[in-house]
Amino acid sequence: MEAFMVIDIGGTYIKYAVMDETANKRRSGKLATPKDGLDSFLLTVQKVVEENAADFNLQGLAISSPGAVDVKTGFIGGASAIPYIHGVNMTDLIKERTGLETTIENDANCAALAEGWLGAAKEVDYYICIVIGTGIGGSIVLNKSILRGASLHGGEFGCMIMGTSFSEPLQATWSLNASTNALVQAVNNRQPLRKEALGGEDVFKMAEEGDPIAQQALSDFYKRLAIGIYNLQYAIDPAKILIGGGISSRKDVIARINHELQKLRNDVSTLEIEVEACQFGNDANLVGALFHFLNSKY
Repeated sequence: MEAFMVIDIGGTYIKYAVMDETANKRRSGKLATPKDGLDSFLLTVQKVVEENAADFNLQGLAISSPGAVDVKTGFIGGASAIPYIHGVNMTDLIKERTGLETTIENDANCAALAEGWLGAAKEVDYYICIVIGTGIGGSIVLNKSILRGASLHGGEFGCMIMGTSFSEPLQATWSLNASTNALVQAVNNRQPLRKEALGGEDVFKMAEEGDPIAQQALSDFYKRLAIGIYNLQYAIDPAKILIGGGISSRKDVIARINHELQKLRNDVSTLEIEVEACQFGNDANLVGALFHFLNSKY
């Protein structure tokens, strides 16, 4: 059976799947991401490919990766939780190890491409995807293609400066003030006597149980997200705005963001701004990586 090997490189795990050309999974799994360097990583990828090549006629290898991926050269710039993938030609190295035609695309871009191919944006040509997690990232998509920017930083929405502090403006970026990490930190800072630091789900649970600190932090969180989304709508004017990341699976998050967006309308700001959740969850990066491969010239 002809199929494609698809890999999503994460800081903790490498997820993989064997997919057909319509993104149906034939096999999937995950392995711990090696911590001891590039050679261990390449060996892990090689073994995954070899194990699956025994059962499938693999036509290529599609990879989703963190970092500023240059899809033309195969180099990954920027920084991530996996330092050894940066500054080397990953496409060539992996192709040499596996013998498969290989493509690599940024993980946030993969998530956006998945939505345009088979998900929430398949009916529109121009949309943005905002991924909310430890920081805030995303992608701008036009005619099923990523708008990368002159320095490959298109869609780095989290770097927008949102506050009015002239003395330390870089401490007021959208990522530092409206990410899931910022939400958790806001609650932790107001409860210094807790023995254990909270996580994102803890904050939502506390708010549901009536904790006023968590409720206020969430209220601020939604307002800051709405302000950033408002700015992006007026600066980029996409047909759709999709929200990805772990919190996007919570319906109350989407509803609360849209509620805050409604409050930003007036006689001048008349656009009906609304966000939707991404349809693909944990498989988004895999599906988007496959789409990138199928539409690449290697």
